[in-house]
This record gives sequence, structure tokens and C-alpha cells, in this order.
Amino acid sequence: MMMTRGTSRVARLTMGGRLFSAVKGAAAESEKFPAMGVRWRSSLTLGEKEEVNNKNGEDGGNKEVVASYWGIKGEEAKKEDGTPWKWNCFRPWETYQADLTIDLKKHHVPTTFLDKLAYWTVKSLRFPTDVFFQRRYGCRAMMLETVAAVPGMVGGMLLHCKSLRRFEHSGGWIKTLLDEAENERMHLMTFMEVSQPRWYGRALVFTVQGVFFNAYFLAYLASPKLAHRVVGYLEEEAIHSYTEFLKELDKGTIENVPAPAIAIDYWRLPADSTLRDVVMVVRADEAHHRDVN
Repeated sequence: MMMTRGTSRVARLTMGGRLFSAVKGAAAESEKFPAMGVRWRSSLTLGEKEEVNNKNGEDGGNKEVVASYWGIKGEEAKKEDGTPWKWNCFRPWETYQADLTIDLKKHHVPTTFLDKLAYWTVKSLRFPTDVFFQRRYGCRAMMLETVAAVPGMVGGMLLHCKSLRRFEHSGGWIKTLLDEAENERMHLMTFMEVSQPRWYGRALVFTVQGVFFNAYFLAYLASPKLAHRVVGYLEEEAIHSYTEFLKELDKGTIENVPAPAIAIDYWRLPADSTLRDVVMVVRADEAHHRDVN
């Protein structure tokens, strides 16, 4: 028994040494060959390229272009007119034209206990949001989208795991929810161009997302119906917020600046579109998410 334990301990130490050596070697290889390792660099567009030294590590050597988060050159794509595609956060085939024919007054009247719980939970969350942001709708939209992109990812992840456990199809819901999360993320990428967050805004995102992600995860485990109802009422509030945003733009309180280039390409908007046009299509997206949930 003593020999066995001693041998086992030696084996573990040897394996640990090998693992450390392997990790260290991988790190060294990553320095030599950037495409093989994780590089903590990213760019919004393919036009904002970063030049790094080639694999021989010499300053005067040929340069290699890195244009993606993982240090691997992205696939080259083109627009329908043949011009180069400059975005790496979404591709041309993911763009679309929003359907603006929506019902702004549509509301799911809470009837069951879970409905009422979801409704009043969302209403209680609106109060601190109104106090903090007041009429700063650009910052408000940015914060809203950091939260709105969480439920689709959580729901899609849990349904994905459920499908794997039960060896059954998902009925298309996994892709629907993940597409919803991606769409909300693109809302955030757009409003980041309109309102650059300050340090306290970023700190608030960390706090709110940390709390909301875990709370929503547990809620979805307990009752998917409750979780989707919460999202539905959140989207109703989002529609209200964007409607108020449009009113401020129409009154001139908020400057109707030109639409960010990322929004023009993502929603296939005219080149002369403005911030008002962006808010219109974002509100239409939120209405669709409201109806789905």
C-alpha cells in the first residue's frame, strides 16, 4: 500500500510537471505563431487592422495582418455591389431590413400568479433605471441592451443542454433565442457609437449583468414560462423607452445626428439615415422580441 501511494504521488507530480511544461511551451509557441494562441486584441471593423511581426519575430521582417479577436485573419466578404465588407462583428448575410409595421400598444395582461410576478418584477426594476438615467436616453439604451442580450443566451444555452440530455430536437427554439441575443448585442454595438460609456457606466454594467445573469439563470431553471414572461414585459418597457427617445429627438432636445455606419450596414438603411431611423428599427426589433416571448 505504501509503495502504491508513493508511486501514485510520483505519477501525479510527473503529470503536473508535464502539464506545466506543455502550457509553458504552448505560451512560447503562441508568441512565435500568433494564429495558434489567444491574442487579446479586437477591432470593430476590418479596416482598423493591426500589424504584428511575422513568425520570425524580427522587427524588420514582413508584417502579418491580424483582424479578429483570436488573431486569425477573418474570411474576406463583399457587399452586394462588390465593395469590401468592413465589419467583423457581423457578416453580410446577417443583415436585414426591419419590419416597422408593429403594434406599439400590444400588451399581455397578467392573469396568472407567474404573470403578475413577472410584471411587477419588471416594474420594480424600472424605478431605479428612471432615477439613474432620467432623460439620458442614449446612455439608457446602451445599458438596456447590455441586459436585454442576456436572456436569449441563457435560454438558448439551457435548451441546448436539455436537447443534449434528452436526445431530442428543440423545435427551432435554440436558434431563435440565440438570434435574439445576437440581435440585442448588435443594438449595443450601435448605441456604443452614439453614446460612449464612462467608467461608472461600465462599472454599472458589470454589476447589473452579474446580478441579472445569475438571477435569470435560476429563474429559467425554476420556470421557463416565468422567465419568458419577464423578457416580454422587459421588451414592453423597452418599446416605451424608445418611444420616449423618439419624442425627444422630434422636439430637438436630443440632436438627430447621422446614423452610425454599423447601423446603416446592419439594417440596410439608406446612406443618409439619422439617429431617428436607427431608433425606429431598434424599437421594431424589440416589438418582435416582445411578441416571441
